[in-house]
Amino acid sequence: MRIKAHLRAAGVKFRELEHAPTRTSEQSAAARGEDLSVGAKALLLSTDGRFRLFVLPADRRLDSTAVRRHLGVRRSRFATADELKELTGLVPGAVPPFGEPILPFEIYADESVGVRTDRVAFNAGSLTHSIIMAASDWESVARPSRFRFAKM
Repeated sequence: MRIKAHLRAAGVKFRELEHAPTRTSEQSAAARGEDLSVGAKALLLSTDGRFRLFVLPADRRLDSTAVRRHLGVRRSRFATADELKELTGLVPGAVPPFGEPILPFEIYADESVGVRTDRVAFNAGSLTHSIIMAASDWESVARPSRFRFAKM
């Protein structure tokens, strides 16, 4: 609900889709009827003990070395399911690609998000609800810092 209210307040058009529960990016793409590359996968990482949100195309993998190098940190790891639940109230696969004011984290997006496709799709805080919107609108609302950290 907060995501939809935030998007409406920003005057952004989006399409909401309800579907069977999906746990993976591949399942979500199939449920939406979208190519996997449209998906905006949001990952919560601890970087030297500080949690940050990283968004990359769903058909790519995280390059943790690039993250550590860019941020100047020594260690990075994915948040555990328990940490994710405690920090966001969400389960793995439900994290939307938004930092403040939706989630209390700095947000970073790979340079390729919204470049290869003109839209992004993501699970919107639930495993059964997705939002599809223009990539340019997502960029203007999410306001991520960008650098390259996705790999094939």
